[in-house]
Amino acid sequence: MKVSIVIPVYNEFRTFPQVLERVRRAPLPEGCEKEIIVIDDGSTDGTCQIDSGPPGGVMYRRISHSGKGSAIRAGIQLATGDIVLIQDGDLEYDPNDYARLLEPIVAGQADIVYGSRFLGVRVPMAWKNRVANRVLTAAANLLYGAQLTDEATAYKAFRMPFLRQIHLQCRRFEFCPEVTAKARRLGYRIREVPVSYNARGIAEGKKIRARDGWEGLWTLLRYRVVPRDQL
Repeated sequence: MKVSIVIPVYNEFRTFPQVLERVRRAPLPEGCEKEIIVIDDGSTDGTCQIDSGPPGGVMYRRISHSGKGSAIRAGIQLATGDIVLIQDGDLEYDPNDYARLLEPIVAGQADIVYGSRFLGVRVPMAWKNRVANRVLTAAANLLYGAQLTDEATAYKAFRMPFLRQIHLQCRRFEFCPEVTAKARRLGYRIREVPVSYNARGIAEGKKIRARDGWEGLWTLLRYRVVPRDQL
């Protein structure tokens, strides 16, 4: 199976080279091959070298700054894999967790897998982010019967047929609630596995803000009533 790893980046100059190297070296389940797709969301700090692009073996595209959701959608359009895995351009998540994240899909036990930061060891996280995460997770569980512990995790893996079935409209950070809502409305069970997490703050480049939490909640509410044929 081919795994397309989509990496949306925006002004991650300090961390992106290290992330890319970790992604290259990350082990996959037996029988899987790796496709790396980097979408530069209009970075202004030299995150990606526009002239040469990342070193060989990486598909690279630059788009105008539109938001993480737009970059993910662009990456999915370029992906040719059987599975799509989303990877952030910072060091909060560890690519060494790929095998754990992908194994349920490779084994035919799941179509969608989320990497939960709250299964197992308690992770450090700013209290505002923790509260927002709990609210969004509770809303997803209440509205969609999702039975999740971490709706807003960045580590998500999908079988390609699911992503081709839905019509993504996200522009910023509402990618997470949109795919959660549409997956559950269409009858997909979302499986979770534990992943490691190294939280960073705004000073370290974290970009999500309070308004994104409200946008995520509105997205969950909106897709609960959108007609099924418009998902």
